[in-house]
Amino acid sequence: MRLAALLPALLWMTAAAAHPATVRAAGPERIRLPGSDVVLAAALYKPAGLGPFPAVVALHGCGGLFLRNGAIAPRDADWAERLVGLGFVVLMPDSYGPRAQGPQCRNRERVVRPNHQRQSDAHAARRWLQAQPYVKPEAVNILGWSNGASTTLYAIRDAKTDRAAMGDGPDFARAVAFYPGCRTLAATGHYKPRLPLLILVGEDDDWTPPDACRRLVEQAKAAGRNATLVTYPDAVHDFDHPNLEVVTRRGLAYTASDSGEARAGTNPAGREDAIKRVPAFLAR
Repeated sequence: MRLAALLPALLWMTAAAAHPATVRAAGPERIRLPGSDVVLAAALYKPAGLGPFPAVVALHGCGGLFLRNGAIAPRDADWAERLVGLGFVVLMPDSYGPRAQGPQCRNRERVVRPNHQRQSDAHAARRWLQAQPYVKPEAVNILGWSNGASTTLYAIRDAKTDRAAMGDGPDFARAVAFYPGCRTLAATGHYKPRLPLLILVGEDDDWTPPDACRRLVEQAKAAGRNATLVTYPDAVHDFDHPNLEVVTRRGLAYTASDSGEARAGTNPAGREDAIKRVPAFLAR
């Protein structure tokens, strides 16, 4: 893994070691929190005031949470700023940097997986939030994009292994998954979320296409669970990005066609709908 890909996380961990509680920077607060196998770095966004506030654990995609200059990825930062403006605390754990991993979109041999380390990270972030006096412990939501959205699906699955990963404290209240990879979970034939689930995906997504997510939601509904799928015409991966021209990405590890090619970019209509729909869905 190239050193340049690891520098943002290494800089964070070095700074955090000098200040054991938190490291403050412009924008979000930089914190550390205990994970299952590592100390996690995370970005914390807080509304003004004492609270208690509802909260969101937001999970990055396969590209990671940070750009090479240490800034938070634009899509993730845009959503965090919107949600904090609506009165939500937002916590974004970094699953890659603390484990000495860079972006994983082109890597077929991933050692940080949605059904193991990443869902443990999500629950560690939930428990940390629930211990804060300014957070409503019963109103902590989970939201993820792409690989983080797949993590979300595992983190709320009503299965023995996933319930065990939850640990102590109240469960997440509600879950939002932007363009997750649903194929593996749908193949089991009996996906059951423990809590209300909203999946948002583009109809033309050729990276994580919607058909498997349709099957997933059908399975959840057949089991009497609360699950909703919203698809957007002409939209592809990253449709909710604030300003990303639609381009074809190449060399990807996993795509619908196994060609390594998939399109990604903003769809204004889908983005506008998601900006309204998601906050209305989240528990407060």
